[in-house]
Amino acid sequence: MDKKLLLELKEKLEKQKELIEKELGKFAEKDKNIPGDWDTRYPRQDNRGSGSSALEGAADEVEEYSTLLPIEHSLENRLQAINLSLEKIKKGTYGKCENCNKDIEEEKLKACPEAKLCLNCQPK
Repeated sequence: MDKKLLLELKEKLEKQKELIEKELGKFAEKDKNIPGDWDTRYPRQDNRGSGSSALEGAADEVEEYSTLLPIEHSLENRLQAINLSLEKIKKGTYGKCENCNKDIEEEKLKACPEAKLCLNCQPK
């Protein structure tokens, strides 16, 4: 792979990593015990009141939390793929299909620099 393209893709991966970590940081914290894992913070609403307004506030917290969990999971998965790609760049194995070991098409890497499979091996 051309060194200029490799550098361009590495920069793109690093920018994506930074953006995803920033987005995760809005509602989650890095797990200190599990590398690469993030934990969604449970939203606590102040001044929920009492009676039915307290129950409504609690229900809103649960709803917000359950909405954020799949977003966290999706962002974590993408971050893992980006980190793996950056690690492959360091090792000199970036851009190889994990299935057939052939080069992944440059157009595909430009569109999705964390791609693991070439077009032929990608599920249709």
